[in-house]
Amino acid sequence: MTEGTGGWPDPLDQAFNRQVAGLVRLGYPELAGMSPADFEALCEPLRTVAHAAVPGPFRPATRSWMPFVLVVSGELVRAEEIVPLLTLAGRADTGTVDRNHGEEGLAPYRPLPELNVPHAGVYLLTDVERGEEFRGIRPADALPPILERGRSPLTIHEGIAVVTHFPEALEKNNCFMLSGSRRGDRRVPAMWISGRAPKLGWCWEGNPHTWLGTASAATRHAAR
Repeated sequence: MTEGTGGWPDPLDQAFNRQVAGLVRLGYPELAGMSPADFEALCEPLRTVAHAAVPGPFRPATRSWMPFVLVVSGELVRAEEIVPLLTLAGRADTGTVDRNHGEEGLAPYRPLPELNVPHAGVYLLTDVERGEEFRGIRPADALPPILERGRSPLTIHEGIAVVTHFPEALEKNNCFMLSGSRRGDRRVPAMWISGRAPKLGWCWEGNPHTWLGTASAATRHAAR
C-alpha cells in the first residue's frame, strides 16, 4: 500500500482494498472456485492499473459517480449467482432476477462487440456515471450521445458491480439501464428497485421511463 500526503494511507488504495474485501466477504472466491488468497492475488495487479487510470487528486464516490469499479466478469461468475448478493443501502433484502427474462434467463445477453470488454476474470471501470440525465429518454436515444462523448454503456456484470460496491447508487427514481448488454432483440437490461431490494429486469429500447437513466463509464482496463 502506498502512502498519501502526511504519511496517511493513499485514499485510492483504501477504496481499492474496500472493494476487494467486500467481494471476498460476499463469497465471490467460492463462487469462482478459488481461495480468498488466490482471488485477492488475481485482483491485486489492478491496483497499479487504478493508480495509472484514475487521475489525481483522488475524489471519493458520490451517489451518481464513482472513480472506479472493480468488475468480476462472466468468465468467473454467472450473473444469476451474484444478483442475489445485492442489497440496497441500509437494507437486508436481497436482489432478484426478473422472471420476465424468460426460460433462458440472462444467458442470451452478450456485451455489444464494439465495447471491447476485456477477456479477463476481473477488470476495472473508470469514471462511472449512473446516468440520471437520461431519465425519461428512450434507451435507443440515450446511446448515441453517450458514444459521442467517448463513453461506454455498462453491461449486466458491470451494473451488478456498481450496486455491489456502491449500493447507494441505486435509489428511488434513480435507477439505470445497462445498454451495453443485448440479446439480439429490443430488450435492454436494467437495474431497478422492487420492494426493498435490487432487481435485474429489462425494458424495451423504445420506451422511456422517468426513473431509469442509462449508466456509462469512460474506460475499461484489464491487468497487463
